[in-house]
Amino acid sequence: MTLAPLIELNDGNGIPQLGLGTWPLDDEQVAAAVVQAVEAGYRHIDTAVKYGNERGVGNGIRASGVDRSELFITTKLDGEFQGHDRAVAGLEGSLKRLGLDYVDLLLIHWPLPGRDQYVSTWQTFERLQAEGKARSIGVSNFKPAHLERLMAETDVVPAVNQIQLSPAITRTAEREFHSRHGIVTESYSPLGGSGAGLLSAPVLSQLAEKHGKTPSQLVLRWHVQNGLVTIPRTSSPGRMAENLDVFDFALDPQDLAELSVLDEGPEAGNDSDRTGH
Repeated sequence: MTLAPLIELNDGNGIPQLGLGTWPLDDEQVAAAVVQAVEAGYRHIDTAVKYGNERGVGNGIRASGVDRSELFITTKLDGEFQGHDRAVAGLEGSLKRLGLDYVDLLLIHWPLPGRDQYVSTWQTFERLQAEGKARSIGVSNFKPAHLERLMAETDVVPAVNQIQLSPAITRTAEREFHSRHGIVTESYSPLGGSGAGLLSAPVLSQLAEKHGKTPSQLVLRWHVQNGLVTIPRTSSPGRMAENLDVFDFALDPQDLAELSVLDEGPEAGNDSDRTGH
């Protein structure tokens, strides 16, 4: 069994570098997927209120037979729960659905700057962390400008920023900003997302043949080698095992240079000043 290595967060906690993304699985599907993932060696499970599957994730955790302390569970609160009281109620609801006393990582799902509530929400997150209901706290889809405001007006630097990121959407400026401030970058849609076509790129097929791996494994290795945490989503036990099997080879400088042609530029991907929920 392969276990993903841990990356240390700025609060001293460790996060498994590769986890299981659970969107868009429903409660029944995700419960089975969590059990299968844990059997394959996964210890990091990512969910969100918006996914509507926290109850199923909790059922899968209990059915897995692995002690809670061995698992790293992330959930996210969307715009419905921005603001002081709403954030408290949001996490209480998540914990109840998950059947847990705490989550390992709690994220603000989107900044929604037009609402101007993410700073007050973050202040509530700080309190929830101090109370032990969230071991680590972070954000998702935040731009450097949003993070700069958080750091200027609050006391705790986010441990993680989970953003859309792949060899086609490299977010270089964002990753450099995170690195300067001790924020771990976590990639969602790491394989390009449904219908993106990233995995059919000829350069991936060529490098996959060179290393005796699949195109998906090449892309996930790119994430790992760039020091990113990544959460590919799948409900297939075979694909789960394949995705986790990326720690026994390395991309050389020439490989990385060849993969750089996949980058679609800084405007690729979503813009959280205009989108989100």
